[in-house]
Amino acid sequence: MSPIDRLGLAYPIFQAPMAGVSTPAMAVAVSEAGGLGAIAVGSVGAAAAGDLMARVRAGTRRAFNVNLFVHAPPRRDATRESAWLEALRPLFAAFDAEPPATLTSPYLSFAEDDAMLALLVAEPPPVVSFHFGLPDARRIAALRQAGCLLVSTATSLAEALAARDAGVDLVVAQGYQAGGHRGVFDPDAPDERLDTLSLVRRLSWDAGLPVVAAGGLMDGRDIRAALDAGAVAAQLGTAFLLTPESAADAAYRDALVSDAARHTVMTDAVSGRPARSLRSLFTEWGAGISLPRPDYPVTYDTGKALNAVARAAGQPGYGALWAGEGAPRLRAGSAAQIIAQLARELADADVQPPLN
Repeated sequence: MSPIDRLGLAYPIFQAPMAGVSTPAMAVAVSEAGGLGAIAVGSVGAAAAGDLMARVRAGTRRAFNVNLFVHAPPRRDATRESAWLEALRPLFAAFDAEPPATLTSPYLSFAEDDAMLALLVAEPPPVVSFHFGLPDARRIAALRQAGCLLVSTATSLAEALAARDAGVDLVVAQGYQAGGHRGVFDPDAPDERLDTLSLVRRLSWDAGLPVVAAGGLMDGRDIRAALDAGAVAAQLGTAFLLTPESAADAAYRDALVSDAARHTVMTDAVSGRPARSLRSLFTEWGAGISLPRPDYPVTYDTGKALNAVARAAGQPGYGALWAGEGAPRLRAGSAAQIIAQLARELADADVQPPLN
């Protein structure tokens, strides 16, 4: 049985795990509608992750995905961090506030989070996925022994081959059009910036793993193109941002239906890692600052603090407004309605019958 068949999906559609935006309600709705729902636990601790998983299990018996961040632990550099805080001082001052006196790393990488590993082994979800890198062999072996199907983001053939050699079952080919954080293993290395379909073709030909396409996919025709390029499924995230199950706040939703949706940019100013965002006051400021960023997620600590003071003053332009290049084609509806519409469009495109 192939990895994709193990999931029992009605349609080859994955909902992207979006930290801070995807919710248990979204995951339940997508899984119940025949896709693969997902929750993102990379920015929370094990206790909160356990609660999120319990809420998904209370709503569905179908497969779902739990996504983890596997970034390299940040290298702390007091000089770099101090310089970054000073650069941000005028932004805080505009809201009669001071930047934090020091920076912290707001959450652990799964690479060093033994409590999260213990949770996942004790209460194994059907799917565990990795973003930013791969955990060590001990963690992968433990998750495989627990029965989890393992998925890793890859932005290049080299990353996909590393995932294959580590024992991962599926690879998500994240094209440069994708919203949110780039899944590059090493943010300091050159990024090939391949578009989604080119990356899918390369990985499906050479990686030796089933490939899930991600990046800029918004409708059934996009999914059909990804399948024709060699993918076994398509992962969509931005397509679900306006659903009632999304945790996106009012300012985020307003931005998504504004002209800003037509102007996404890749920025590392918000979090310290490259991520595709709607153009905003923060991304515009960051584009003009050449100062080295502190390591992810330390930079994010400052970004979150700035957003908090700006929001308190009624200014929403400093949040993490992640979105892919497909944002102008966003559609309204519930998560279940989005899946149903995608399924109809797939049928209209003469795709193969549903998987089950």
